[in-house]
Amino acid sequence: EGEHVTQDEDTLDTWFSSALWPFATLGWPDENEELDYFFPTDILVTGYDIIFFWVIRMIFSSIYNTGKVPFHHVLFTGLIRDPQGRKMSKSLGNGVDPIDVVNEYGADALRFTLITGNSPGNDMRYDEKRILASRNFANKLWNASRFVLMNIEEGDDLDFKGVNLELEDKWILKRLNDVIVDVSKNLDKYEIGLAADRIEDFIWNEYCDWYIEFAKIRLYGDDEEAKANVKKVLLYVLKNMLVLLHPFMPFITEEIYSSLPNKKDLLIVEDWPEFRKEFDFVNEESNVNSVIEAITAIRNQRATLNVPAKTCQKLTILVENKENIPLIEEIKDQFVNLAKASEVEVLAKEDSEIKDEEGIVRLVFNEFSVLMSLDELVDYEKERARLKDEIKRLEAEIKRASGKLSNKGFVEKAPEKVVNEEREKLAGYEDLLEKTKASLEEIKDK
Repeated sequence: EGEHVTQDEDTLDTWFSSALWPFATLGWPDENEELDYFFPTDILVTGYDIIFFWVIRMIFSSIYNTGKVPFHHVLFTGLIRDPQGRKMSKSLGNGVDPIDVVNEYGADALRFTLITGNSPGNDMRYDEKRILASRNFANKLWNASRFVLMNIEEGDDLDFKGVNLELEDKWILKRLNDVIVDVSKNLDKYEIGLAADRIEDFIWNEYCDWYIEFAKIRLYGDDEEAKANVKKVLLYVLKNMLVLLHPFMPFITEEIYSSLPNKKDLLIVEDWPEFRKEFDFVNEESNVNSVIEAITAIRNQRATLNVPAKTCQKLTILVENKENIPLIEEIKDQFVNLAKASEVEVLAKEDSEIKDEEGIVRLVFNEFSVLMSLDELVDYEKERARLKDEIKRLEAEIKRASGKLSNKGFVEKAPEKVVNEEREKLAGYEDLLEKTKASLEEIKDK
């Protein structure tokens, strides 16, 4: 209600001003180097809900004023909707302030969440749990990077030339090669979500969960040359990971990059990684993949048998092809490191006289099989007692659930969802009881 407020007569409406954006921001109508170099632009990224209001006006206005279409491609993104699938609006009051999200989780976590988990053009429901998962990924990367940098000392030779590589080094370099190709191809096709998912999977599951663990044997060992070589590989792969992830999470990657010992001024001016033919270690990759599968299977088998974490066992590895024995010998210490093996014996399958006997578990993989002796792992008396206690517990649960479901008052008055949940519990208890009895039967005479 001010007395001296007047409307500016020269204000452009939103749609008209946006129509001028591709060329007016570059100095048009004056001719200059920026306009010649950047116009027409490569791509416009926008939501599909403003095709008519915004995109069409940009094209019409550009053709009318410059005679050129303003961009070569348009990438239409979906809309971000609330958890119920409704469009966010002021009238509904269901919007989310991105500043609040950034303050709690970080800009990278919000950005990564909006990039991943959906296909191009499809709408996305806002889910705070996914932002938390993205923040956890950022933490994983931060901690892995800190681990690498903490193990680098002043004066270390970090010039990576791709020589003196161990089997696990060749594996991670081959995997890096693959992720460079996959991320580059997906970005070229504007499959941004797939590209982000691919680099996240590589960083979390391959570099952090496996390669860093593989590297610890040399990092903590006494062989100084082996220690120096693994540091070079760790740092080389880390640097390339940061470059690949930078378009998706620019802030944390730039911050980590600033601490690297062999860097340029800024990550944003680093060269994009390229496929290196000399790192195409197909056979080595296959063997290490089988080792990873084997270690995972051994861990699962131990968990199933409730083997105490400190209990170690001897492993026998039977190699299908004699030519692969040197490769397995090279990485067999990882079974000691990651699968609680007390000793690892590597034999050619054809030379082995070991038969499948009772008390031996055989885990079969592409290049080899692993034999585990249950007698070393299981205290049968304790296991029988545990299984009997579990059977008693399950029988009590079945009796309770059956009694509840036989009560007409409960079945008729309780919500249908609650009744169905109780029926599912009963079926689960009965199935588990059958399996537990079978397990007890297997070891009752041991």
